[in-house]
Amino acid sequence: MIRRLYRIYRPHLGWLLLGTPLALVTLLANVGLLAISGWFITAMAGAGLAGTSMNYFGPAAIIRGLAMIRTAGRYGERVVTHEATFRLIADLRVWFYRRIEPLAPAGLAAWRSGELLNRLQRDIDRLDAVYLRIALPLLVAAIGILLFTLFMALYDPFMALLNLGFLLFVGVALPLWINRLSRDPGRHQVQLESELRTCAVDTIQGMADLTAYGADGAHARRFRETADQWLAAQDRLQSTQSLGDAAQGLLAQLAVWGVLLLGIGLLQAGLLDGPQLAMLALFTLASFEAIAPLPAALGVVAETAEAARRLFTVADTPPVIEEPARPRTPPKHGGIRFEQVCLQYDPNGQPALQDLDFSLPEGSLTLLRGASGSGKSSIASLLLRFRDPDAGRILFAGNDLKTFASEQWRERVALVAQDTQLIAGTIRDNLLLARPDAQEDELLAACAQAHIDDFIRTLPEGLDTWVGETGARFSGGQARRIAIARALLKNAPLLILDEPTEGLDRRTEQLVIDSLMPLIEGRTVLLISHRALGLTHIQQTLTLQHGRIVSQTQPFQH
Repeated sequence: MIRRLYRIYRPHLGWLLLGTPLALVTLLANVGLLAISGWFITAMAGAGLAGTSMNYFGPAAIIRGLAMIRTAGRYGERVVTHEATFRLIADLRVWFYRRIEPLAPAGLAAWRSGELLNRLQRDIDRLDAVYLRIALPLLVAAIGILLFTLFMALYDPFMALLNLGFLLFVGVALPLWINRLSRDPGRHQVQLESELRTCAVDTIQGMADLTAYGADGAHARRFRETADQWLAAQDRLQSTQSLGDAAQGLLAQLAVWGVLLLGIGLLQAGLLDGPQLAMLALFTLASFEAIAPLPAALGVVAETAEAARRLFTVADTPPVIEEPARPRTPPKHGGIRFEQVCLQYDPNGQPALQDLDFSLPEGSLTLLRGASGSGKSSIASLLLRFRDPDAGRILFAGNDLKTFASEQWRERVALVAQDTQLIAGTIRDNLLLARPDAQEDELLAACAQAHIDDFIRTLPEGLDTWVGETGARFSGGQARRIAIARALLKNAPLLILDEPTEGLDRRTEQLVIDSLMPLIEGRTVLLISHRALGLTHIQQTLTLQHGRIVSQTQPFQH
């Protein structure tokens, strides 16, 4: 896991390494500032009691210099480390999206949309701890402990060993203990937070259905129970980390007392003077700043590892389809042929499609009928190459679809479905998904053909009107006509209409049918519907039952 993260982080290694000396300089300036201030105040007090003079310009200048270095170093360290972290998170999101994009939609069927959103957002956010809260504090602490020990050894080796022992115990043993206590709560918190976010997304997206079926109360109770469990896990985790902070503070004070006890003996023996003892005592206290982040750092290792595991679980999912090593370029035109095609989702279940053998001639309109669950959507999924047949083959212009790169093939296919997919953007953004280089006049022409232009003109912002999440600001008929305009822009030779008027009232249905007419002309069309939708030039009708073609008529009889 660490190696994989390192490969992802490697392009930003310069930013990551620059953060280390800045953090180290800040630490040394802060420790030096407290230690020299202790020496200076004690020396000035001693000089006043003895009635002697003392040059205070040098120490005062050093103190001011260290204060400025600490401020500048802290600012620089924050800028550099956070810039590195933001770059890493951005790259992680792009990397994760590129890994899951080939899986959509069939390869991601095991995860709900809320779960994927949580992994793309929250789990990746957690990985900022790898550098900012784990790697950087550990590296700076290791260098700092070494330098502090060498400095104290100049005055007394036993003091140095005593402080080193406390630093190692607080910086290594205590964090490992905290990590062990927080491992299970940390993992549990990540899982519960994912469930909570997924439940929230499901609630928002499915509120209409939940209310219609009277399940909103049960869903709300489940949400509250999950939230209570998450808060309890968070409390356990915070209690463990608070225990570590308290133990760290206690041990730091004990280290100071130990240094003072040893220093008093040296003072009496004349090996140290008063200002030096004060300096070493405050130096010991300040040195614990180096290991202060370590209990918290190892405390988040468990949840960070769980977040990384969850990401890699999805990213390592093998694609459902296998891309050809040497893909062919799909022809611009041609008919479709299914030859003994079989498809099975569950190895232990019933086949979704069995021995399908039919053709969609070029330029023809085919009606595919069948009850829910008969396999109609599976045929659409195969035509879009979201899946490949388990047996048999599908030909386009005599070429097996498996010989085409999936992305190139999908450029030849347009889909208008019952569940219209509109992104959370403007109307223009949604249309440009089909053709990113389309000009304004082409967008308006497509909207006119789809009979949605009159509605767009009534909007103050026109094509730049925000459609909302999944097109929530528009009615079902308006959203489908926008999808039809998008399909017109794509100008693909093969068109799949999957229940394009389902759930619409008669008036809206007729508007959608009128919008479909220019889209059907000159294309090979597969209409998946329970009825002919008033279309008079259907060349053939296929009836599907339990994954088999049980009836084929040519032409369709009204």
